[in-house]
Amino acid sequence: MSAFWHWWVIGLTAITLVGCYWLIKFAARIPAGHAETETDVTGHSWDGLQELNNPLPRWWLWMFYLTIVFGIIYFALYPGLGNFQGFLGWSQTGQYDREVRKADKEYGPIFAAFAAQDIDSLSKDPKAKEAGNRLYLTYCAVCHGSDARGATGFPNLADEDWLYGGDPDAIKASILDGRQGFMPPFGGALGDDGVKNVVQYVKSLSGMPHDAAAAQQGQTQYMTLCAGCHMPNGVGMAALGAPNLTDNAWLYGRSDGAIAKTIREGRKGVMPAHRAFLGEDKSHLLAAYIYGLSK
Repeated sequence: MSAFWHWWVIGLTAITLVGCYWLIKFAARIPAGHAETETDVTGHSWDGLQELNNPLPRWWLWMFYLTIVFGIIYFALYPGLGNFQGFLGWSQTGQYDREVRKADKEYGPIFAAFAAQDIDSLSKDPKAKEAGNRLYLTYCAVCHGSDARGATGFPNLADEDWLYGGDPDAIKASILDGRQGFMPPFGGALGDDGVKNVVQYVKSLSGMPHDAAAAQQGQTQYMTLCAGCHMPNGVGMAALGAPNLTDNAWLYGRSDGAIAKTIREGRKGVMPAHRAFLGEDKSHLLAAYIYGLSK
């Protein structure tokens, strides 16, 4: 924050506090010649009720004054006045780090004990599965669903279809370091007719109903533009995250329109890395839970 905005925030806050104090004093004043117990009739009446203009009760006034004092103390201790961090030096990241250290101290040995076992064994351990499920629901369910069956653009983790491989090491690597999936757009190279033909050929690879004549024309274009990643037989390539086109798992949908959109415009999929906030031990346990889902 620049020096101007720093002082702007401080000045605006100070004016607000002083204004609140003045407003309370103004509203609490007793008109000249009136005792504290007297009432002022405003002349407004309706249905037998008269509107009075009396000073606020003392206990109410003191509550307002205390809120101003509280505000001053708060701004002195905590961030809120421009760049001033407060005398306590509190910050959200600092509090988060303290809570993480406390949790690691308490639960770290438990995760370390799980990490000492291999993923295949952990995937069959009821206690490990329960702990892994809690990690999954916290960090993964928002994208892959609470049942791990995914959604459009988010892989199903409960089947045997894996973009980058379904062995324990591959799953753990995906969790720790994330994945960057990229399908380049081919609409310009293929044209509208070419896209339609390749769609039909891709559908033929998985045994879906298709236009045989269009698929035959699309085969040549597939071999030229697609086979390098998806392989000539369409089984995909785990090293690149290229999907298997011969099964019934479709990340972005199996309709002609969805497949055509993928070919024409390409796709970009990002799986964020979890190494920084999960660490090796928790990622190991989470990988075991996910590995067990498909078994």
